[in-house]
Amino acid sequence: MGASLATDLFKTTKKIDLRAPSVPLITSDPYLSIWSPYNKLTEGNTEHWTAAEHPLIGAIRVDGQVYRFMGKDNMDLKPIAAMTHFEHWEASYTNVKPSAAWFEPDFDDSSWKKGEAAFGSEGMKRIKTPWKDGDIWIRREIDLSTDISKESLFLKYSHDDEFELYLNGEKLIETGYSWKDDVVLQLSEQTKKNLRKGKNVIAAHCANKAGGAYVDFGLYSKAEVNTNFNKEAIQTALNVMPTQTYYTFTCGAVELDLVFTSPLLMDDLDLISTPISYISYRVRALDKKAHEVQVYIHTSPELAVHQTTQATVSETIAKNGMMYLKTGTIDQAITERIGDNTRIDWGYAYLASDKEGKKNLCLGKAADIKESFIASGKLPRSQQSYTTRAGIEWPIMAYVDNLGMVDGEGKSGYLMLGYDDIYAIEYFHKKKMAYWKHNGAIGIFDAFERAKSNYQSVMNRCRSFDLELISEAENAGGKEYAEICALTYRQTIAAHKLLTDDDGNLLFLSKENHSNGCINTVDLTYPSAPLFLLYNTDLLKGMLTPIFYYSESGRWNKPFPAHDLGTYPIANGQLYGGDMPVEEAGNMILATAAASIIDGNADYAMKHWKTLSIWVEYLAEKGLDPENQLCTDDFAGHLAHNANLSAKAIMAIAAYGEMAKMMGMVETHKQYNNLARTMAKEWEAMAKDGDHYKLAFDKSGSWSQKYNMVWDDIFDWNIFPSQIIKTEIPFYLSKQKKYGLPLDSRMDYTKSDWVIWTACMADNDETFAKFIAPIYKYANETSSRVPMSDWHDTNTGNSINFKARSVVGGYYMKMLKERVKSQSY
Repeated sequence: MGASLATDLFKTTKKIDLRAPSVPLITSDPYLSIWSPYNKLTEGNTEHWTAAEHPLIGAIRVDGQVYRFMGKDNMDLKPIAAMTHFEHWEASYTNVKPSAAWFEPDFDDSSWKKGEAAFGSEGMKRIKTPWKDGDIWIRREIDLSTDISKESLFLKYSHDDEFELYLNGEKLIETGYSWKDDVVLQLSEQTKKNLRKGKNVIAAHCANKAGGAYVDFGLYSKAEVNTNFNKEAIQTALNVMPTQTYYTFTCGAVELDLVFTSPLLMDDLDLISTPISYISYRVRALDKKAHEVQVYIHTSPELAVHQTTQATVSETIAKNGMMYLKTGTIDQAITERIGDNTRIDWGYAYLASDKEGKKNLCLGKAADIKESFIASGKLPRSQQSYTTRAGIEWPIMAYVDNLGMVDGEGKSGYLMLGYDDIYAIEYFHKKKMAYWKHNGAIGIFDAFERAKSNYQSVMNRCRSFDLELISEAENAGGKEYAEICALTYRQTIAAHKLLTDDDGNLLFLSKENHSNGCINTVDLTYPSAPLFLLYNTDLLKGMLTPIFYYSESGRWNKPFPAHDLGTYPIANGQLYGGDMPVEEAGNMILATAAASIIDGNADYAMKHWKTLSIWVEYLAEKGLDPENQLCTDDFAGHLAHNANLSAKAIMAIAAYGEMAKMMGMVETHKQYNNLARTMAKEWEAMAKDGDHYKLAFDKSGSWSQKYNMVWDDIFDWNIFPSQIIKTEIPFYLSKQKKYGLPLDSRMDYTKSDWVIWTACMADNDETFAKFIAPIYKYANETSSRVPMSDWHDTNTGNSINFKARSVVGGYYMKMLKERVKSQSY
């Protein structure tokens, strides 16, 4: 029946029991980042991490029967009262809270304003009536000339943020705090009975809580011609490994294995920086008979736009024995769009395949392509190019592999999906290419040809790496810990972009996903550091170098580091409104010291010693009892006399001394080591509060996680008296809730990266596991179906905010601890 598990590229080497909040599929960087937020790949369409649809639709045709194995496949709908995709519509609206019956069909809205849809803030799609702040109430009248209650009817809507909708007085939708485009809801038989000839009213209320605002909705019926892949394959397995995600499906008489591979191997900078992923598939007969099989996958220009109103052009390309489908915006405003909740709208997305066997690519109308595949298993003749001006009717970019007759031995193939962003980042007013391009020497077709040539070796390398990582993680922290690490590996790396500066120095710039969109935020670098300390310190240094340069170039002249370098993808200087002096000085010194220790030399630190010395002096003066200032947990607000922030400063002073020791500066080491020990004793006296230590030195009865002390344990510096952590750990366990240990005594939310750092200070594996179990439970049960959120409520298991952030690289702290203790780094 095929290869053994050890060499079988289509079966996982470890069974994973964790139900991922969202499953990583295609993960290269902050823009090429596609996820499935469902238990089954067929339950809904794949998404960018921002929740905008980046659809991948997959189907398999077995002896003429089509089974959908990926995506939901948007329904073919006929407008009755269309959204603004097709026509602008008028409604009554108000921004003043109306009386309780505002949603009833006979409510008198004559005092309301009249406005044309869509309603929302500047920059959103098809806006005709501006609305940004607060609430809006909208009533849209629909006049029906006939009875349509026997038809299949659907509401379609887009909203940003909290949204509720009524049809003839019946509440049908209440979203909570979220934002979604083009959601489809089928009307029940009971709801359809409420429709009547003549006047009907759809009433909606939307509250904008932050950022953009938007409302659009309409009523539709099912189109007469249905080209959807309605029959679902049966998903039988899902396993998320560090670089690969494995699915298995039963499709009638055959089994389909599907593997998504984003080869983020940190020992290969060309590979990790090239935004190309593989979608591999294998089909085997289950009944020992031969079956005729075709595999189909399609996507759309949505991969290359920020919003669906943008004009696009797509084309087919044949080059050097390869086939390509290419798509992108017409405008090509390179690196101009900045922000958090953004998608790339410059450069080009590609589907790519070799010409071996009976593979084919096709660009054209969705209905034509799908109808042909359903009928014959083939694609129609491709259009050479396809332009869309407003996203009203996207083309699709389709791939088919006609595998022919497939028996129990099986047949396999793969497709490549990639992105050429042309220029990736603006770095101090210069547009820079991604690392893999080597300043233009390598083009996207070179990269695809290399990916094709190296397919087998890359798949084997990823498979071996995944097994090594998860085995090491399990040895370090147990099965649950290992599965959390496997889930968050790609998320951590793909929140960055790799490039070089004019001098050839590596730059590995993070995007602060879903927490303001800053680029190269220092207090994201710090928590993510453990993963990069394990696998490539050059990448960690690639996060530190731009901050050093910002200070050393004279652009930043404060005696502590900047918080960030701007808003992604523009890295021209800090834009964040508040400095974090002790926080960022501590972060930079500790990360530099950790990299030096792992490297076994302080060469990198020596290059920046003058700057580090300025920062450590600031900590020596201000760090013991910090004044009222922000720290990395800035969502909790300013806090004076912060005991954990003070611990960070003390650790950083000790770290500076350790680097001096590595450079042979004996007296400097002695000076700062002694200073750190003296401050630690003062810290204990100020923070002691009976059976625990305080959140803030002036707040008796308060407490907080002292996660910054973890370096003292890992590197055996022994700066703080050992009884501090021996006191804190059992106290923390007494404060744990269903989904983890709260961050501190102020609120019941937590930061899961910091919980794992705290857990690493436990002196035995059993205690460590007690901290991990609720975090695993949170990941496994949360209703927040987003790429792993690091900020969640410990009572409900719901995400508070934040998703897809690089800080989950901090989960790898236990692996780092075990490597350091065993001196195997």
